[in-house]
Amino acid sequence: MAMSVGSLEGERGAMSEINTTPLVDVMLVLLIIFLITIPVITKTVPVSLPKAVNIPTQTKPENITIAVDKDGNVYWNNFRVASRDDLLNRIKVEAVKKPQPEIHIRADKDALYEAVGKVIYTIQRGGVVKVGFITEPDRGTRAATG
Repeated sequence: MAMSVGSLEGERGAMSEINTTPLVDVMLVLLIIFLITIPVITKTVPVSLPKAVNIPTQTKPENITIAVDKDGNVYWNNFRVASRDDLLNRIKVEAVKKPQPEIHIRADKDALYEAVGKVIYTIQRGGVVKVGFITEPDRGTRAATG
């Protein structure tokens, strides 16, 4: 470390230099401490996230489209389903066919997750394996935030 003692003539002039060496030493030590402790503090559950792939829908005559509107009403190929039991019975009929048809779910963006979740649960109970969601592609437009 460097130290300025002053002149032999006494205290005539004020010392105008600041010794920054101790400041740099402290900052480097703090940087090293943060670099070591941050990975220890960050704890996350290791999961393998799915990769999103945008593939066009292959419309086949045997595919079934189930729509859920914003009020939670369920539609089977554009015809309203009276109840969840009716939906389950229709799915069970389709589940035994060979090859098994795909079910495409079209949900309104304002539909409750509960309504869509009940449809998925009913499809699972009915025994259909292939289920997909129909969405609109992202056009790259974003709402202005400000």
